[in-house]
Amino acid sequence: MPNARVLPEGRPVSKSSSRLTRFLAVAGPGLVVMLADTDVGSVITAGQSGLQWGYRLLLLQLLLIPILAVVQELTVRLAIFTGRGHGELIREIFGPAWAWLSATGLAIACIGALLTEFSGVAGVGELFGVSRNITLPMAAVALLAIVATGSYRRVELVAIGIGLFELAFVGVAWAARPDGATMLAQAINIPWTDSKYLYLVAANIGAVIMPWMVFYQQSAVADKKLRPEHYSAAKWDTIAGAVLTQLVMAAVLIAAATTLAPGTTSSLENVGDLSRALTPVLGLEAGRIVFGLGTLGAALVSAIVTSLALAWGLGEVAGYRRSLEYYPLQARWFYGVYGLCICGGALMVGVAPDLVSLNVGVQVMNALMLPLVLGFLIALAIRALPAERRLRGWYLWLVLAITVICCAFGLIGGIGGLLE
Repeated sequence: MPNARVLPEGRPVSKSSSRLTRFLAVAGPGLVVMLADTDVGSVITAGQSGLQWGYRLLLLQLLLIPILAVVQELTVRLAIFTGRGHGELIREIFGPAWAWLSATGLAIACIGALLTEFSGVAGVGELFGVSRNITLPMAAVALLAIVATGSYRRVELVAIGIGLFELAFVGVAWAARPDGATMLAQAINIPWTDSKYLYLVAANIGAVIMPWMVFYQQSAVADKKLRPEHYSAAKWDTIAGAVLTQLVMAAVLIAAATTLAPGTTSSLENVGDLSRALTPVLGLEAGRIVFGLGTLGAALVSAIVTSLALAWGLGEVAGYRRSLEYYPLQARWFYGVYGLCICGGALMVGVAPDLVSLNVGVQVMNALMLPLVLGFLIALAIRALPAERRLRGWYLWLVLAITVICCAFGLIGGIGGLLE
């Protein structure tokens, strides 16, 4: 067979088959972090966008696909060509003080995210009449058990399996039967001067580019021990994940814009509100099940990723042993931080009032932190990488332009909305 290599057992394998095998072996970190990106807070933000502005924020969801891919590709490049996580590189290049500043920002972002994830779990349970006193402990135990296996690959596969339930939102959007002409007309009719619109622009940017995503993917790629020959496959894993997560965000926005007349209600305060808005297109019972699975998948995979991101990030800065390849007793601090995140998040949501109303605000907070997060990322891509892999030339200017635009909209929209 031409263009083929032969495996030890004598079975010929084509080059295309070899590339597919390598991709499947390498893929995972990008897909997991992108599925986590579409967390409960992001889902609520997308629903709020559709409710308040119809399809006018749809174009932004599409524009964020290449932006998200560019940002997260840098984490892949840094992990593969340096073999280090994000916090570790910051400590080595810029010193402990800057590393702890970055880790502090990560901790704030993770706490906000965990509140929204466990609020989502509680909200899904309450849709079916189950008290949060039952659903939250069950979710916490399940999340602790998933990570206690001492295997990155097993955690990755479970996270992907849970996160794929988010595709239920695509089914809801399809069943809503949006009008194409109306969608196009509103998508290009953008009220740039409206501060409330810009506030949601900031929230959507913060819902897509989050601090913990940078830490998680770089640490996950390093923990998976990917090498330079895996770079191309890892990059495509990231691109595929970026398309998938924004497809889910767009689906939620479309479903909300189609089923709710813009302005008919002021806010979606919890997952119950969003469920009641979207599920009529599928019927009450089927709609609740589909919506519940999508929200639960988003909440659980995001809780895993944000908690691991903080455990990895703090370990890289503090220097304690950190890897899913160790068993819990071999890396007590790593698993301890993860367990504290999970149990603390479940406990806070269990004893506090409904915190889902904080969702949009949490995403805006992420947007306000972008200058710090992206600033470190770009600086590392310029200084820490081998010379042939550093950002330079036209691509460097492209990344800088994307960063400036995202940070500007995040700061203008976020601060303007907070001052309203």
